Amino acid sequence: MTKKWKRVMMVLPFLCLLLSLLPSTSEAAGEVYVVPVEETVERGMSSFIDRAITEAEEAGASQLIFEIDTPGGRVDAANEIGEYLTNTDIPTAAYVTSRAYSAGSYIALNMDKIYMKSQATMGASGVINSDGTAADKKAQSAWISAMTAAAENNGRDPLYARAMADSSVDLPEFGAPEGEFLTLTPQEAEEVGYSDGTLENTEAVVEELGFDTSAIKRVDPTFTENLARFLTNPAVVPILLSLASLGLVAELYTPGFGLPGLTGIVSLLLFFYGHVIAGLAGFEAIILLVVGVGLIIAEFFLPGGIAGIAGAVAIVASLLMSGQDVGYMAFSIGIALLVTIVASVLLFKFVGFQNGFFKKIILSDSTNTSEGYVSSKSRLDLIGQEGKSITPLRPSGSGIFGEEKLDVVTEGSFIQVNEPVKVVKVEGSRIVVRKVENQEEEEV
Repeated sequence: MTKKWKRVMMVLPFLCLLLSLLPSTSEAAGEVYVVPVEETVERGMSSFIDRAITEAEEAGASQLIFEIDTPGGRVDAANEIGEYLTNTDIPTAAYVTSRAYSAGSYIALNMDKIYMKSQATMGASGVINSDGTAADKKAQSAWISAMTAAAENNGRDPLYARAMADSSVDLPEFGAPEGEFLTLTPQEAEEVGYSDGTLENTEAVVEELGFDTSAIKRVDPTFTENLARFLTNPAVVPILLSLASLGLVAELYTPGFGLPGLTGIVSLLLFFYGHVIAGLAGFEAIILLVVGVGLIIAEFFLPGGIAGIAGAVAIVASLLMSGQDVGYMAFSIGIALLVTIVASVLLFKFVGFQNGFFKKIILSDSTNTSEGYVSSKSRLDLIGQEGKSITPLRPSGSGIFGEEKLDVVTEGSFIQVNEPVKVVKVEGSRIVVRKVENQEEEEV
C-alpha cells in the first residue's frame, strides 16, 4: 500500500465522524409552525392567521401546517386568508382533521399540499347569504371563479373545485349528481389529486413532509383574539347591538343609573372592542362614536333637537363603518331597533313615565282629592234663590243671598246696585242672575 493510500485511510475515520455530526439530509432544517383553523371563518380568524404567518416568517420557519376543521364562513375573510397564503414564501400544507367546507375548502386549495384524516371530508362550498338563502348570480360566479383559480394555482384539476361550489356540475361517480355540491372523502380526494395523503395526526404530516416532530411549534389564538372572534361572529353582532340599545332605553325608566344602563354601555364597548382587535374598526369609527354620544348628551341642554338627530346619525355611521359588511350591519342595526321599539312599548305600558329619567322631565303631579285637593263645589242649590245686587252688575259683580255674598253675572243686561235678583243658572263656579221686576210678573 502506497503512502498516499495510507494517508487516506488515516483521514477517513475522522471524515466519517464529522459527517455523522452533521444534520441528516432527510430532514429539513428550521421550525414547523402548526396553526389551527377552527370554527367559523370570519375576520377575527383572518387577523389571527395573518399574525401566525408573520411570526413564522420572522422566525425563519421552514414549513406552515394548518389544521382545518371548519364549516365555512365569510367569503371576504376567506379571500383575505387566501391572499396571506399565496403571498408567503414559506411552504404551506393543509391538514383536514374533520371538515373543510365552503370557505374552509377554499383555504385548503390555496395551500401547496393537502393531507386529510381518515374520517375527514372536503367540499360543499356553495355560497349563501347571511339568511341562509342562495346568493345572487354575481356573487356565485365570483366565488366559483375564486375556487377554480385556487385549484389551478396549485396544480389541481379545477373541475372538482368548481363542482364543490357549482351544483350544476354533474359528477355522479363521486356522489354529486347535478343539483348537489361535491364533497370529497379522503380516498376520493387522493384519486382526483386533491389530497397528498391520508394520515392520522399532525405529527405524521410533519414526518411526511420530511421534518422531525421536535421542530413543531404550535401557534394558538390569544385570549383577546378568541374574544374578538366571538364578538365579531355574525350571530353575536345583532345580540350585542340589541342589548346595547335595550339597556340604554330601559335605563330611562329606571331611577338613577343602574344595571340596564351598565349593560347597554358594556355591550356597546364590547362590540367596538372586538371589531377593533379584529381590524374591522379604525379610530375614525371610535371618534365618530364619541362625537355621536357627545351630541346626544348635548341635546339635553340645547333646544331644537338637531344635536340629538346628528348624534344618532353619527352613532349609526360609526356602527356601519365598523362592520364586516355594510348590508349585514344595516340588518343587525334593524334588528336592534325592532327589539328596542317593542321593549319601549312594553315598558311604557307596564312601567309608564313614573320612574327614572322621565320622572325628571315630565310633570306627573295632579290636584286630585287623594292628594288633599278639593275641586270647586257645585252650587246647584242656589238656583231659584233671591237676593239683591250689592254692586252694579256690568254684567258681573257681587250679590248677597241671605247672609252669603257671591260673585255673580247677569245674562247680559245691566243691573244697578240694590236691585232684587234671582239665581237662574249655575255653571260650575259661574252663577247667573236675572233682575226681579216685581212680584206680579213673577207669578204670571
